[in-house]
Amino acid sequence: MGETESLVIASKVKAYIKDKGDLKCSAAVIDALSDKIRAVCDAAIQSAIADKRKTVQEKDVQ
Repeated sequence: MGETESLVIASKVKAYIKDKGDLKCSAAVIDALSDKIRAVCDAAIQSAIADKRKTVQEKDVQ
């Protein structure tokens, strides 16, 4: 999986924004959300490694 690959389902995000705020969603929002998810995942991975686990758990997600 490449670093620039989207980690969110664009249609679901766009529908959520439309339903919640009656707004449109630019493609850049999908990229920004994917970047944030990558950062959260990277931190969770480091937390699991620091605890000497091979499984990322919900407690690792901050």
